[in-house]
This record gives sequence, C-alpha cells and structure tokens, in this order.
Amino acid sequence: MAEKRNKFDVDEELQAEFNADQLKKIGHYLKKYKTSIAISVVIILISSLANLVTPLLLKYAIDDFLPNKNVSKLIIACVVFVAIIIISSISMKYRIRWMTNIGQSIVADIRKDLFVHIQKLPFTYFDSRPHGKILVRVVNYVNALSNLLSNGFINLITDCFTFIITLIIMYSLHWRLSLVVTAFVPVAGVLIFTIKTKQRKSMQEVSAKQSNMNAYIHESISGMKVTQSFTREDMNFQIFNNIMDEYQEKWMTSRKYVGLIWPIVKNVSILSQGVMLLVALLVMKESVTVGLIVAFMGYTGNFWMPLLNISEFYNQLVAASAYLERIFETMEVKPEIQNVKEAYDLPLIKGNVSFKDVVFGYEEGQVILENFNLDVKIGETIALVGPTGAGKTTVVNLISRFYDVTSGQVLIDGHDIRAVKLDSLRKQMGIMMQDTFIFSGTIMDNIRYGKLDATDEEVIEAAKVVKAHDFIVEMEDGYYTEVNERGSRLSTGQRQLISFARALLADPKILILDEATSSIDTNTERVLQAGLEKLLEGRTSFVVAHRLSTIKNADRILVINNKGIEEIGNHNELMKNKGRYYDLYQAQIKFLKQA
Repeated sequence: MAEKRNKFDVDEELQAEFNADQLKKIGHYLKKYKTSIAISVVIILISSLANLVTPLLLKYAIDDFLPNKNVSKLIIACVVFVAIIIISSISMKYRIRWMTNIGQSIVADIRKDLFVHIQKLPFTYFDSRPHGKILVRVVNYVNALSNLLSNGFINLITDCFTFIITLIIMYSLHWRLSLVVTAFVPVAGVLIFTIKTKQRKSMQEVSAKQSNMNAYIHESISGMKVTQSFTREDMNFQIFNNIMDEYQEKWMTSRKYVGLIWPIVKNVSILSQGVMLLVALLVMKESVTVGLIVAFMGYTGNFWMPLLNISEFYNQLVAASAYLERIFETMEVKPEIQNVKEAYDLPLIKGNVSFKDVVFGYEEGQVILENFNLDVKIGETIALVGPTGAGKTTVVNLISRFYDVTSGQVLIDGHDIRAVKLDSLRKQMGIMMQDTFIFSGTIMDNIRYGKLDATDEEVIEAAKVVKAHDFIVEMEDGYYTEVNERGSRLSTGQRQLISFARALLADPKILILDEATSSIDTNTERVLQAGLEKLLEGRTSFVVAHRLSTIKNADRILVINNKGIEEIGNHNELMKNKGRYYDLYQAQIKFLKQA
C-alpha cells in the first residue's frame, strides 16, 4: 500500500460519506473565538431584524398611510426605511471585518497545528508519499477552508434565524398563503438530496487530482537538473499535461453539480412566488389586500434567500469536507515514536551506549537485526561497515530513536532511551547523515542551526576545526553568503563540511556520522582527517562508512551482516583475521588503484 501511495499518479483513497466528526473538530477551533463570533452574530442579527421590518412598512404604507393620506406616518416610515439602510450598511462593514479576521485566524491555527504535527511524524510517513502531497495539505487545502470559516458557519446561524423569524411573521399575516409558499420546500429538498452524493464524490476526485498535480510539480522542480541533463522536458510536459487534463475534467464535473444547487433553489423560489400570487389573486382575493400581497412578495424573498444561502453553504461544506478529510487524516496519523507517560528528562550524558538483545525490523515479519548486543564505552569510536542493506544505518537510527526496537533495549548511561523524553535525548546527540540538507539563508545560519545561541566566533571556530573555514572565507560574503535551499550553489563536499561544523558546534556527547564523508574527494578527505580526529575527541562516536580508509583509526570496527555482528575488532586485528573486512578492504584498494 505504501508503494502505491508514494506516486504522483495514484489517487488517494478516502471514505465516500461525509463524516460529522469533521464539524466537531472545526468546532474545536471555533470555540477559541466564541466571543468574537458572538459579537458577529449579534451584528448580523441586528441587520437581519432591520431588513425584516421593510415589508411590513410597505404593507402599512399601501393599505393604511396612503389611502388615509396620513403624511406624518409616511414620513416616519421613510425615516425608518432610511435608518434600516444605514444600519444594514454599517452592519455589513463590521460583519466583513470581524468574520474575515476570525476566518483567517482559524485558518492560521489549523495550519500551525498541522505543521507542528507533521514535524513529529516518523520517517516512514514521508517515505511513503510524495512530499508534494504533504505540501498541498498545509497550503492549498487549508486555504480552501478560508471562505467557509470566514462566512459559512456564521451565515448559517443568521440564515436559520432569518428563516424562522420570517416564517413566524408570514404565518401571523396570512397562514394559508404561507402554507402555499412552504409547500415547495420539500420539492427543493428532494432535488438537492438527489445530487448531493455525486457532488461530494466529485469534490473528492478534484482534491485527489489536485494532490497528484502538486506532487508532480514538486517532484519536477526538485529534479530539474536531471530533467535538463537527460532532455526530458517534452516527456515531462506530456505527463504534466495528462495530469492537468484529469484535474480539469474532474473540476468541470464538480462545477456541474455545484452549479445545480443554486438554480434549483432559485427556480423553486420563483415558482412558489408565482403560485402564491395566483392563489392570492384568484382564490383568496377577498381576504388579501394589495399591501399584504406586496409584503408577502417581500417576505417570500426573505424566506427563500436564507435557503439559497444555506444551499450555497452546503456547496462550500461539500467542497471543504473533501479537504478537511485530508487535513484531519494527516493530523490523526499518530507519531510512531512518542514519549511515554512517565518519560523523564535524560540527565547530562557521559556516553556509554549498550544494545541488549535488540531485535528490529521495519515491517512485520522482516527482521533486520536479531539478538544484537553491543557495549560501547565513553569516548570510544565505533565504525560500522558491511554490505548495503545489512543494517548499519539501522543501528545508528535506533540510538537516536528514529525507530523503536521491536524487542530488547538500547541504553545510554544505563537509561532505556524509550523511558526518556525525545528532545532531551536528541539534544545531546550530533547526527550527520549522507543526505546533507542545507537550508536557505546564510552559511552562518546553517552552521548555527545546531546551536541557535552560538556566537559568531564559536561558529567560525567550529568551521576551522573541520576545515570548512578556508572555502567559506573565499566566498563573496564569507560566512554571510546567502545559499539557496538544499545548498545548490555549493559542492557536495562543501555541504558536508558545513554539516560537520553544524554537528561540532552542537558539542554532542554522542556523535553519529552516517556516510558523512561519502561525497568528499580524496584531497579534501586528507585535509578533513585531522579535523575529524578533533571532532571525535572525547565523544562516543558511531561512524557508518563505505570508504574504509576513513575509519582505520576507529577503536572498534563492526562488520554488520546476517542480522548482527559478523566481525568485530580494530583495523589491524581484522586485517590479520582475513575475514569479510579484509576482503572488503582489499577490494577497495584494488578498485582505487584501477581508478
């Protein structure tokens, strides 16, 4: 399932029916702004009540004030009418201001919660889906909720209020005419119910195609150098064009269903007004007046307008629910690695690390490490070598608790790492991976990422130790040179040297270097070796390496193979044994000579 999901051209599957729990979750965000919402509701209700007076004014003016030539009452009616217009205008102004502020605040809250949650998710979550499909949730889908949250829910409250008050006034004026008008409500309801399932399904398909499009754009931009190197532009455009066609097709289908709601309600409302007028003039002409008919025409409009608005809200809700599903689906993914209830802060560590009967596999039934045991002393440098996929990186990932052991224990200074708080564990570790990530910003900022309160002098000193200082000062602005996202203007070796400085600046007691020198050329490696020795001094270090020349000075070298440790010893001991390490070393020497 993970492999299928991790493609830009595979639609994400979600439930077909609307889940009311989504509204409860939105209610959680609305609750925070209940005072502002209450004020907005009051403002809108005042406006609605004022507008409901207008048809009554017309009735009395036509049936009483005009026939009786009561000028004073006509003037009062005109003044009230002008006052209603002023009140409505002022209410509209403040309603827009308040509701926009509330809606955007809720959108910001959802986006913040989503971003915070994503940062806690395990590596497997990001490995199993394109990053573009994650990005679209944080940006596009949350943005799509803006109109619903800014106007939808508050308008729903006021529309329901207007609908009920209008109904009361209509029935108090003439219950038989009111019965004619309200008889058409079930007609509109049946028609809307008929298309609602197709409408919701079509919006789910739109969100899925939008997700695919975003994933492909993200992938294409990230791989643009490869695209241009292999002249894949035309082929990529054809793929993008196909994805766009699918998105456009689903979008147009959804618009077809969305576009049906408003005309259905509008046409039914016009039909009800026409029938009501005919009944009033032909059947009930003796019990109605001209003023009553005019008032009823006004109230019929007021009666159907909330239903029109509610149908529009339903359109927004259907569209938003498809996005809400994906947003809350992400929020409901539980981080695999969490603090236990009784978790405590890991004290300042010294650097003893122990693996006790560790069993681990990434998937059920697949064992990578089995009965793995290892004791590492303070300040010891442990190198891990072996075939690809044997479990070298797995070992160091278990120390930093990127994954939890299936069984057994990983102990640091006697503390089971599952019993301590994650941040207190990882703050005391320095981790440098093969895929070095450079953030957009200055080189100074990138090195300081490991210790935000470090001074400029401390940053420079760390760079000098790992031999990054020389190339940095040669750049146009030295340490304040701006580098692009992922450090595209830096060489691979330069990026890794900056990452070395970042790890050193954090001054960790346990240092993990996972293929950290794999992309550094031979000359740079020689320069770096002295810096590495300084970096490893006084720290318990784990070095994963394919280039065996970089770990000859390690205290112990572990050959990881067949779910455990196949060989262990220092370089000289393993060379004398002439086992797997000896074979690997000789093969590399031979390859380097041929190169």
